[in-house]
Amino acid sequence: MKLMQLPFEAFRFLGLALYRAAGWRVEGEPPAAKKFVVIAAPHTSNWDLPLMLGVALKFRIRLHWMGKDSLFRPPFGWFMRALGGIAIDRSKANNVVTQMIDVFNAADMLAVAIPPEGTRSKVRYWKTGFYHIAHGAGVPIVLGFLDYKRKVGGIGMTITASGDYDRDLEIIKTFYAGVTPKHAER
Repeated sequence: MKLMQLPFEAFRFLGLALYRAAGWRVEGEPPAAKKFVVIAAPHTSNWDLPLMLGVALKFRIRLHWMGKDSLFRPPFGWFMRALGGIAIDRSKANNVVTQMIDVFNAADMLAVAIPPEGTRSKVRYWKTGFYHIAHGAGVPIVLGFLDYKRKVGGIGMTITASGDYDRDLEIIKTFYAGVTPKHAER
């Protein structure tokens, strides 16, 4: 699978200027790993993707994201791929994890942002795909966040999926407890 993105430094300059103009700032340190899953949470707004891309730009991370394959058809498919999109065939539900593990295994460097809610709507439980992708590909999970109350985006801790989802999820959820989404009702 070919992954492409716009000329990075030009895009970075523009993106960071817009980020600052909007009053946002970035916290944290870039991950040491060359390949990782970024939890992009909380995910309640269409603004989450461009704001998380701003965090990635700050740390010179070429962030990728998954999207349904219909987003990658003409006339805008090239643009979605240039922004870091990876087309996913969602008709094969449990195959998304396998597809992404294969993408990680084929890459030398790869950072993929995955919103664990799987949607901008309110959900009772997070989907587990981000965890199974990281565990299956043997890559760490980086906790990315957007705190709309403080207007701060950033990168928090990095964890390794131990295989004990419930234990690892408690650590992750504790980290996100103080983060305010754009739409708290979602």
